[in-house]
Amino acid sequence: MPSAKYFPQEIIRRKRDGAELAAEEIEFMVRGITDGAASEGQIAAFAMAIFFRGMSMDERVVLARAMTNSGRLLDWRPAAMPGPILDKHSTGGVGDKVSLMLAPIVAACGGFVPMISGRGLGHTGGTLDKMDSIPGYRTMPDLDRFQQVVRTAGCAIIGQTADLAPADGRFYAIRDVTATVESIALLTTSILSKKLAAGLDGLTMDVKFGSGAFIPPIEGAVELAESIVTVANGAGLATTALLTDMNEVLGTSAGNAIEVREAIAYLRGEARETRLDTVTRALATEMLLLGDLARDATEARAMVEGALASGKAADSFARMVAALDGPADIVERATEHLPLASVVLPAAPERAGVITAIDVRKVGIVVMMLGGGRRRADDRIDHSVGLDAIAGLGEHVGPDRPLARIHARTVEDAQSAVAALRAAFEIGERAPLPGPVILRRIGGLP
Repeated sequence: MPSAKYFPQEIIRRKRDGAELAAEEIEFMVRGITDGAASEGQIAAFAMAIFFRGMSMDERVVLARAMTNSGRLLDWRPAAMPGPILDKHSTGGVGDKVSLMLAPIVAACGGFVPMISGRGLGHTGGTLDKMDSIPGYRTMPDLDRFQQVVRTAGCAIIGQTADLAPADGRFYAIRDVTATVESIALLTTSILSKKLAAGLDGLTMDVKFGSGAFIPPIEGAVELAESIVTVANGAGLATTALLTDMNEVLGTSAGNAIEVREAIAYLRGEARETRLDTVTRALATEMLLLGDLARDATEARAMVEGALASGKAADSFARMVAALDGPADIVERATEHLPLASVVLPAAPERAGVITAIDVRKVGIVVMMLGGGRRRADDRIDHSVGLDAIAGLGEHVGPDRPLARIHARTVEDAQSAVAALRAAFEIGERAPLPGPVILRRIGGLP
């Protein structure tokens, strides 16, 4: 007869009352989540108990490992990869297309990047939706194909499959409908369960703060970054984190195919918005150091510059796209391959002046209104719509410089978006003092 402490309701009761759970109790709950022995009500109650009572760092390590071990673990050793297995994860934002440049940059520098990404939900965009805008590109290959592409192209950006951390998939779906997604402990373990399953040698986190971030307050972003770094390293995965600003759109575009075009222009050296460039290079530097591909930050930065200037990063992106059944000439002929919206309309401000503040969440919601994002997980999106030429803080806008250009399906959609976009921008007379794009680094020396 099993001990009462291994009944789900007793474990839930203990956590509800503030107890620190034993490793065996956490592992028992994860097995129940995976095999269906725990009911949805019990899983929801478990999540809510953690939401209010939290988890110690030791509990988080156990939970992350248990969810990792609920499915297949990628093993790169039989392939004898000639370089480290590295990845980056972002907590999400508006215009965050960093992964599209970062993975091929690191691949061009000798790393191997198996990037398992998510779709957008709410005001934040998803890397997977951006890749879905490339005709033919397979975002959900089987894991054997995924590993093959990483070996041959150096990087691959795909979605989470049912094989990897299946306990997290069920747990997250229940958390999503029970208002427990924002738990720092559960965010930490959800992110890391998939990264640990990917067999990484090193992970760099991009944790956003500001009006467009998933967790806007800087205090919450710091707490999440410290939790992820502590738990990841405790689970044996070398990890660092950068706290980056999301009080402006990252880059000059927001929307799926539009962001892919900006990423390709970046890789080709045609246009590199300063903030986007700063974040991309800093994260690439972290990854190269974690993988022991550079002796110090100076050498790592020089390697990043070399990968971009030589065109090797753009070549890595092209190889990845072709290997996953996208067009082989995507880098040279992006405009011909990527979908275009029927209507393009400048969004003029209500009055001329200087942009003093941006509610970036509202900018992301404009993209959703246009059809480029999801209100529910099963919504279909239009990859062609969105915004480009988005103005930044301190920039003068007026009749000759709109807030952005709107890409829409219809004139009516575009006109509605103009009114909504105006509400996201504050116009004044004096430019605000610029803040740092990267506020802080968390983690020991790689």
